[in-house]
Amino acid sequence: MEEAKELLETIREYFKKAEEAKRDHSYNVAVTLYFKAIAVLIDLYILKKEGFIPSNHNERFRLLELKYPLVYKILDKDFPVYQRSYRIKLTKEHSIILENDFKTIVKFTAIKIS
Repeated sequence: MEEAKELLETIREYFKKAEEAKRDHSYNVAVTLYFKAIAVLIDLYILKKEGFIPSNHNERFRLLELKYPLVYKILDKDFPVYQRSYRIKLTKEHSIILENDFKTIVKFTAIKIS
C-alpha cells in the first residue's frame, strides 16, 4: 500500500521538524508541524480502518466525530491552537500540548512511527 508508506514518511518528517523547531524556540512552527503530523497520522489511521483518506478537515472531523470520538476530542481541541498559530505568538506550552497529543494518538492508533 503505497499511500500508507507515503503518509508514514510524511508523519515522520513533520514530527522530526516539529521537534527541531521546538528546540529552536520556534513555537509557532512547532505547533503547525505537530498539528500536521497529527492530521496525517489520523489520515493514515482512517486509511487503514476505512479504506480511504479524507479529502479535507471537514470530512476528517465528521468521520472522527461519528466513529472515533477520543481522537475527535483531541483534534477538536488542537485545531483552534493550530489556527491561532497564524495570528499570535504561541508558547512552548502550546507546542508541548500538541506534542503530547500526537503521542497519545500514536498510542491509540498503534501505528509504529519510528
